[in-house]
Amino acid sequence: MVDAPGKKVLSVSQLNRMTRQLLEQDLPVLWVEGEISNLARPASGHLYFSLKDDQAQIRCALFRSRGRNTEVAAANGQQVLVRGRVSIYEPRGDYQLIVDHLEPAGEGVLRRRLEELKRKLAAEGLFDEARKQDLPPLPRQIGLITSPSGAAIRDVLHILRRRFPAIPVVVYPVQVQGEQAKFDIVRALETAAARAECDVLILARGGGSLEDLWAFNEEIVARAMAACPIPLVAGIGHEVDFTIADLVADVRAPTPSGAAELVVPDGTDWLRRVEVLERRLALAARRVLHDARLALGAAAARLARCHPGFMLRQNAQRLDELRGQLTAALRNRLTLDRLRVHNALARLRSASPAVRVRGTQDRVASSRLRLASALRARLTVPGTRLAVLSGRLHTVSPLRTLERGYAIVLDATGTVVRSSAQVKPGDAITARVAEGVLKATVT
Repeated sequence: MVDAPGKKVLSVSQLNRMTRQLLEQDLPVLWVEGEISNLARPASGHLYFSLKDDQAQIRCALFRSRGRNTEVAAANGQQVLVRGRVSIYEPRGDYQLIVDHLEPAGEGVLRRRLEELKRKLAAEGLFDEARKQDLPPLPRQIGLITSPSGAAIRDVLHILRRRFPAIPVVVYPVQVQGEQAKFDIVRALETAAARAECDVLILARGGGSLEDLWAFNEEIVARAMAACPIPLVAGIGHEVDFTIADLVADVRAPTPSGAAELVVPDGTDWLRRVEVLERRLALAARRVLHDARLALGAAAARLARCHPGFMLRQNAQRLDELRGQLTAALRNRLTLDRLRVHNALARLRSASPAVRVRGTQDRVASSRLRLASALRARLTVPGTRLAVLSGRLHTVSPLRTLERGYAIVLDATGTVVRSSAQVKPGDAITARVAEGVLKATVT
């Protein structure tokens, strides 16, 4: 700075520096829209261009460190929206805009609106995983909300038919682009919820620009999706497209076809699983039948042991044993009594006096009477018991069974026939009935 009497004189560099400082301090970060021209890309990686409209232009600089964050590749004639601070390039005194962000002008406003709505809905919890519903493993009916004339409906229906053709699909036709689209989508969601005829819904649309997909970024659509009680899958655009509907939906699919693959299982896999279950069921049934046959065999064996014939044989053997014991007891008793009589007679003969003989004879006669009475009494009890046992034996006798119309069948060897498997056609058999015997031949 050169001082002159009464004047304060600035150099050019001082003036440019002061002007730059004033502009940078007093003007905030600005958004400016215009058309790119005079674009230069030096080896340093910085971008220098002019931003113009139909009446004026301003020089701009986008340094390499900031250029990494830009969303588009700049080109001459491109309408863009830039954000930056006003400054001056001091060596030349050029008024310019130092840019830190650049995006297409048409989508820029929409993207700012999109980000603002994202923050708002995220703060309300509409994107939280905790509120999202699980998809049914095998839906009974699928609802499809899409345009009836677009490519998305053909892709979705093709995938659904290929993977699981047995599941019916209900189409809720809507516009997917334009001002009316958001209202159509909201009405379709409300209709599907009111009818409650589907287990899962697919909201689908093919790819497009941000403006084309804007109906799926509308707040009323997001709130209607959040309020829908039916699990909802969003298949909107291509894999790189991302809308608010994708964030609110219970499940986000990269494409409409991907949404169709998510809501239904692979029918081939299900058929394989059914075949495996069928084999396991057949194996279990065979195991149950085998166990039942074993139980039946054991029951038949127990029944054979309780058969009347078996019981008759057991009782007959016991009766023989009792009869033998009774005979032996009687024989022993008679022998003992004879011995006592013999001894008494011997003592009688040894007493020669006639009185003693007569007295002895009287006592002998009396003893004989008592002996006879005792013998009759002794024989009466075993006889009565024998009669009872004989009555019991007669009750369970095979002859009584035969009298009721049954028959005992014997083969040629005299063996009792208990099963048809013991004989074959042409064998001679004998059937013993209550009165007589029948000869027969097996046919």
